[in-house]
Amino acid sequence: MSDAERSGATGVDATEADADSASAPADPLLSVRGLDAGYGDLQILTDVDLDVGDGEYVTIVGPNGAGKSTVMKSVFGLTRVFDGSITFDGGDITDEAPESMVHHGLGYVPQNENVFAGLSVRENLEMGAYIREEFPDDALAAVYDRFPILQEREEQRAGTLSGGQQQMLAMGRALMLDPDLLLLDEPSAGLAPDLVDDLFDRIDAINEAGTAILMVEQNATEALRRCDRGYVLVQGKNRFVDSGEALLSDESVRQQFLGG
Repeated sequence: MSDAERSGATGVDATEADADSASAPADPLLSVRGLDAGYGDLQILTDVDLDVGDGEYVTIVGPNGAGKSTVMKSVFGLTRVFDGSITFDGGDITDEAPESMVHHGLGYVPQNENVFAGLSVRENLEMGAYIREEFPDDALAAVYDRFPILQEREEQRAGTLSGGQQQMLAMGRALMLDPDLLLLDEPSAGLAPDLVDDLFDRIDAINEAGTAILMVEQNATEALRRCDRGYVLVQGKNRFVDSGEALLSDESVRQQFLGG
């Protein structure tokens, strides 16, 4: 990513610069503009802007309660949108239901309850391809190639897998339809430290194979180190947006959000 694309700024203050001036792709795959969203009558997000380019790796970080997961749920049609727009691949998906999102090419891995505990590994993966008229054997083979442990455990009940294996299964199920954009909500939550690097490496590989990534992550330093662009969300609003590298180098971002 060039300096020109970064608009010549480190840690662009999103309260003073719109998303287009801070590294946003010219023709984004996903574009969120002026998003006000929440649950019922409770508004969580205010005027949020966000872009993900084709094949790009974007991370949202920020303190607890900032609304990071609400952004992800809003993109996937799981919240109430009060104002603003969400477009994907040029089409408006703002008011569409979650079940339509997979048809558009979005995959979503929520933070909690992201596997069918009573089903086998293979049955979970089959559920990921439920909209296909014919079962995609090639997609299953690709998932097993990416996550060999899932093939080894394909008859095992998902609820008996380790936390890391369940996360792999959840990602594998989302990949069964070969999405253009994969939404990952806190993928490292609850994992032992020695498993986190391996998980991030696998996410990197998914992105390098051409799938765009939008990720919310508690491990902000590692997430920003690996992503193309990062957004810092505070109290439901954009606070900073820039390349991951630039945000890691910004003293204000480090002191306020990365523990110095």
